[in-house]
Formats: sequence, structure tokens, C-alpha cells
Amino acid sequence: MYFPSLTTILLGLGIAYVGHSVWTMFDLFYPTPCDPNVSSCIKPFLARNPKLELSMFTSPRGKGATSSSMDLVWKFDNFTVGAREQRNFNISLPKKTRNNGTFFVHIFLYPQGESPFGNSRSVYQFSPLTQYSVPEAESFNLLGDNNKTNSGLSPDVPITHWKTKLAVNVMEETLLLDRYSVPGDLYRLIRLSPEGDYLPLLYIDELGQRLKDLKPVSKENRQMTLEVTYAPISVGRLRLYTNLQQSIQHLHTMGFTEKDTDELVGIFADTNFYFLAATVAVSMLHLLFDFLAFKNDISFWRNKDTMEGLSTRAVVWRCVSQIIIFLYLMDEQTSLLVLIPTGIGTLIEIWKVKKAFKVTITWNGRKPSFQLGAVSKKEQETAEFDSKAMQYLSYVLYPLCVAGAIYSLLYTPHKSWYSWVVRNLVNGVYAFGFLFMLPQLFVNYKLKSVAHLPWRAFMYKAFNTFIDDIFAFIITMPTAHRMACFRDDVVFGIYLYQRWLYPVDKTRVNEYGQSFTEDEKKTN
Repeated sequence: MYFPSLTTILLGLGIAYVGHSVWTMFDLFYPTPCDPNVSSCIKPFLARNPKLELSMFTSPRGKGATSSSMDLVWKFDNFTVGAREQRNFNISLPKKTRNNGTFFVHIFLYPQGESPFGNSRSVYQFSPLTQYSVPEAESFNLLGDNNKTNSGLSPDVPITHWKTKLAVNVMEETLLLDRYSVPGDLYRLIRLSPEGDYLPLLYIDELGQRLKDLKPVSKENRQMTLEVTYAPISVGRLRLYTNLQQSIQHLHTMGFTEKDTDELVGIFADTNFYFLAATVAVSMLHLLFDFLAFKNDISFWRNKDTMEGLSTRAVVWRCVSQIIIFLYLMDEQTSLLVLIPTGIGTLIEIWKVKKAFKVTITWNGRKPSFQLGAVSKKEQETAEFDSKAMQYLSYVLYPLCVAGAIYSLLYTPHKSWYSWVVRNLVNGVYAFGFLFMLPQLFVNYKLKSVAHLPWRAFMYKAFNTFIDDIFAFIITMPTAHRMACFRDDVVFGIYLYQRWLYPVDKTRVNEYGQSFTEDEKKTN
């Protein structure tokens, strides 16, 4: 009886998930309209082609603010739903807000010539213009203490930050909605007029308010700049943003911080929609290849009993570099969405080092003792080639690392000495990491064979490298990390050339520690 493998099952689940996601997105952008012949249909107020005005007020109070506590900032007289407008305003901050208080914006959309307050045809939304956030640690020149600034604030105490950007949208489609099956993501925005029509759907885009756009508010900041943008929004994008905003709030209740979810928000807020769809599709392929590479890599090392033909120093380097990158991401307070997978990868690399050196751990009570396994003659031969390759590389690597560290110390500001050490180590990993891939090429050259490499896992990783190349100059990332995507292509090309150059040696062990001739003898 045939039982599908775990890979087949997960692949099927992945395809089903992609299909469900595509159907969900289609349903968001193309909701089922109400039949005009049904009496339960709600008509849009915009179908009457009314003349509207949009006004923006500010106030230290949010919910429950009265007209007397609001200050008019902008009145958009010649408003049309399809218009696009961008304005910059200098907003005066009251003393309460400057003393670590809050501040809100209130948006009204109402018929032209009428009052926005107490109007049954007025639509209203409000949103905070401030946010409590922990200030970023200040950078300074480590050799010039006089340049270090001291704001007198604890780096762990949240303070009021100003949101420098505000986006306001109104849904432009005039859809007929069934009052008994209004989509839940639109229901909270719907208000009915005295005639029974639903009023324009007004939306304040809080997803576009990124952490990088926040500015700390001090007692000296009597005015802050606010960039206000108005644009129409489609029903699909409105429903997508509303659902995403609710998901982000749910993540916050689960313990995720604003910084953790900011990168996720940026994917939707700072990316073209069609490019976003392509990114999601390619990311699914990336995830699939990641899983297959992970599965085959674990299988390879779990069954590996000898390091013949493999560079031990390359294994150690991958482990050290992974630890350095993990510490760097922690120092930069990177999102948990990135930090957790990196931490898991670090543990796997440590396990590989244990396998490479055949480390056994025995416990004498609470005191552990470590013992290294025996080394065969062929492993010694591989180690000699490995050592010679590293000796050649050290002539180039060490001077470059020292020169880069000195330059960074003299001309680049840092948060602390620890930050300087970690940043220079990670720069060495990114900039010169490809040099530590070369010893394996040298070992292959000396042995005239590549049969000892985990080619299946290697090919999956290569596919991911090509996917990374596609988005290297599109997705925001450090320059060193961007160049690292292309350095792997060069090494991969050389590996492929060696695979073509060296014929298959059936007497040499394969990736599972077995050879063709040994299997043939056993069968005979």
C-alpha cells in the first residue's frame, strides 16, 4: 500500500493554501453585488452625486472630543472622491502633548455648505497623531566622547512620538450592498443617511504610519510638521487594509511589539500591489525550497559518519557567522519574525559542528565532559588540504578585516563598543563570507571529486539564491547583504563547473557515507 512521503503531504498542503489565498483575495476585490430587484439592497449615497467637503481638525482628546476642543487645520472645499491631494501643515502642540501627552486628528466628510457637527449626513473618523515608543539609542564616535549627546531620558522608557504622515481615503466604488450580508470588514465603516443610503466610507490609513516616520516630541517642540495625503481607495484594497489592521492588533495582543509588526506592515504599505502579489507567490516558492533544503541538509548530516572530502573549517565558519549574524540582529532589535528563524538556524549550525568533530558528551553528575572522535587517514588528508587553503586566504582576509574595523572606528558613529564589535564582525561575514566557501572548492580540486557534497540540499539552496537575486535590488536591505546574494552565485557557478569537470568516482563515498563498490561487494 502506497503512503505519500512527508514532502508530498506538505507540498499538497502548500498548494491548497496558495489556492485558498488566491480565492480569498479574489473575494476581497470582487465582492458579490446585491441584486437590484431585492428590497434589502442598500444604495450608496455617492450615487446621488452630492457636493461634499472634507475637514480636518486636531485635538488633545480622541473619543468624545467636542467641537469646542477641536482646532480646524484644513478645509478641502472643492472635494471630489476621485481627487488626489497632498498638503504639509505645521501643527501647534499644546503643553499637555509636549509633556508626554497624546494628540488626535478628526476627519469629517459632509455635504457642502453644511456643518460637520451634529449632521446626519456627516461621516466621521479619528486617529491618534502620537504614539508612545521607546526612543532609539543615540550613536556617537567612540573615540570622541565630546560628540556624545545626552538627552537625559532613559532609553527604556517610552515617550511621545509624532506621526509625520497621515493618509485619508474614501472608497470610490458605488456598490449595492445587501443589508443582511454586509462584509464584516466594511460593516464598522458604514453609516446610513436619513434616506436609507449608506454614506461614503471614510478610512484613515494607519498602516502607512511606519516607525521610521516617527519623531520624538520634547518640551521644546511647539510645532510639528504633518504631511496629509488624500486619495481614493478601491473596495478590495480597503477590505485588505481593514483585515490586515485587525490582524496586526491581534498580533499585539499575543505579545508582538510595534517593531515586530512594522516590517510586515511595510510589505503592504510601501509596495506596489502587483509586485506584492508576485512577492507572495515567489515567497511561497522560497519557503518550499527552504523546507526541502532544510530536510535534506538534516538528513545528510544525521547519516554522516566521516568528514572525508568536506571542509571542517567551512563548517565552523558557517556556525560562527550564523552566531555573529544572530547577535547583530539582536543588537539592532530586529523583528521576532526574522530573529526566531535565525536563532533556529544557529542551533542547527552548532549541531553540525558537533557532528563534524564527532563530539560526545558524558555527564559525571552535573559536570559534563567532552570527547572528540577518532580521525581516519582520509580525513587527515582532507584536513591538510583544508588547512593549506585557509592559510592562503588568511593573507587576504585578516588585513581587510582589520582595515575595515579601524576605518569604522574612526569615521562611523556607534551606539557602544559592543555595537562596534558586532557590526564589524557582521560586516566581515557579509563582505568576506564568500572567502570561506573557497576552501571547499580547494578540497574538491585536490581530491578531484565532488561526490562527497550534499548535492540535493545544495541545489535547493541554489534555487533560493536565484530567487534572492530577483529581489536583491527591489526589496529594502543593507548593501552588504544585497551583494552577498550575488557572491553566492559565483561560488555556485564554480561548484557546477567542478561537478562537470570531475567524473563520478564509484569508489569514493557519497553523501551518506557509502560507495558503489561496497554495495556491489555486499550483494555478491
